[in-house]
Amino acid sequence: MEIRIQKWGNSSGIRIPSSMLKSLNIKANDILNIEQVDDKIIISIPKKRRISLSDRFKEYHDKNLTKEFSWDEHIGREIW
Repeated sequence: MEIRIQKWGNSSGIRIPSSMLKSLNIKANDILNIEQVDDKIIISIPKKRRISLSDRFKEYHDKNLTKEFSWDEHIGREIW
């Protein structure tokens, strides 16, 4: 498929056909990788990073919002 490079502000860009985006499940504002290999430009979908819960908490530096909690006594047929 041939496409035309078009001027967009101070940059240049290409348009990707919607059928191609739909088949790859790519939407507007998604992040893609772009790289040059010899005389080719390769655009690829980045692999999603899996971040563990402990790694997410390492980056959290706000105040702790947890509070003491009590289940109190059971009511009716509830079993503790």
